Amino acid sequence: MKLSKIAMMAAIACASYTSSMTANANDPFQLVSHCAASCDCGEPVCGCELVDTGCGDSCDGGCDSACGCGLGSMLGECDLGEQWSLFGEHCGVSVGGWLQLGYHSAGNSLFNSYPDHLQLQQAWLYAEKAIDTSCGFDIGGRVDYMYGTDSQDTQAFGTDPRGWDNSWDNGGNYGRAMPQLYVEAGYGDFSVKAGHFYTLIGYEVVTAPDNFFYSHAYTMYNSEPFTHTGVLGTYNVNDRVTAYGGYTMGWDSGFDDNGDNFLGGLSVAMTDSLTLTYATAIGRFGDLPLGTPEKGYMHSIVADVAVTDNLQYIFQNDWLDTDDATGATVRKTFDINQYLIYSISDCLAVGGRFEWYNQEGVYSAQESDIYALTTGINYKPHANVIVRPEVRWDWDEDQVAGLEDGDKQTTFGVDTIFLF
Repeated sequence: MKLSKIAMMAAIACASYTSSMTANANDPFQLVSHCAASCDCGEPVCGCELVDTGCGDSCDGGCDSACGCGLGSMLGECDLGEQWSLFGEHCGVSVGGWLQLGYHSAGNSLFNSYPDHLQLQQAWLYAEKAIDTSCGFDIGGRVDYMYGTDSQDTQAFGTDPRGWDNSWDNGGNYGRAMPQLYVEAGYGDFSVKAGHFYTLIGYEVVTAPDNFFYSHAYTMYNSEPFTHTGVLGTYNVNDRVTAYGGYTMGWDSGFDDNGDNFLGGLSVAMTDSLTLTYATAIGRFGDLPLGTPEKGYMHSIVADVAVTDNLQYIFQNDWLDTDDATGATVRKTFDINQYLIYSISDCLAVGGRFEWYNQEGVYSAQESDIYALTTGINYKPHANVIVRPEVRWDWDEDQVAGLEDGDKQTTFGVDTIFLF
């Protein structure tokens, strides 16, 4: 790798570290300082020095669990500080957002399509009045606005060249989007949103702070919608079961018709450690994105398992099968995604993702298999800052996905998210 690439990646990480120190000096490698007030031993090891020593038995139990021994306690305990907000909440309306700066060494056209550049991927601003139906009827809504290199993948491109925000580009790789604009009303355990909103389908989402990894899966980008326009109801059957159902005008459409389909699903907490979510879209998905009418069925099944207090396992399967007006296959995909995430502390987590993506009609008319393995770290030096370095390996034996080396590609990436 070129030195300039390494320097660029380091700059992102260093910027987040400097920001967190400015906001609140909460570097987890200074956690030994928490012992000072409770460990009155007269021992220098209970100060702020980075030493591989605990308080010992001479404290007579005066040390709390934050005063451990060396690196183990530093990784196991952390102080994120209080998350601050630039706007906060006023009269029930909350306003916030984030900035996402990223760099990746190779493009894969799965959102990260502008390689070898330090870029602003998401400058996000939202305003929301969340409904509260604990006392009966309530009404609210939300609007989201973003600018950056992720915008063109977030716009309502389903009716290209028409569309709600499809033309809001700003030269080259940058642009603007309004991925959500809806009103919501609810009473008791039932609520309905109407307008333009995110999809129910899948595990990964568009919003950067809500994903563990910087890069995205083939499944999420190629076989799932991002947004819908229509009406969606939510019913909390009980504490363990939530049902969804509604009508939308196709996939990734704005306030113009791109289809007619049912969108719905069911989320069930099977046990205290296992949640299963099934989401589906059935009907006409669109007319223009692939140059032909597309109708059919797709589903996403996600199993979220808390293996231990620190270890999370996610299994995802998507199936998409669509035809054109003559009955010929437009897209047929099947995939299995698996995630394993281990939280070392509130400040640090490590994870891996392995994906098998079987496609027909996405990259080529012939069936082929694509594989991707991603390993990464989530480091939070402060409650408002997330740093996500990762390494990703892609394999494509049939060479249909346009990888850098034909059948394989290795990508180094890192981004930093500043919440406000």
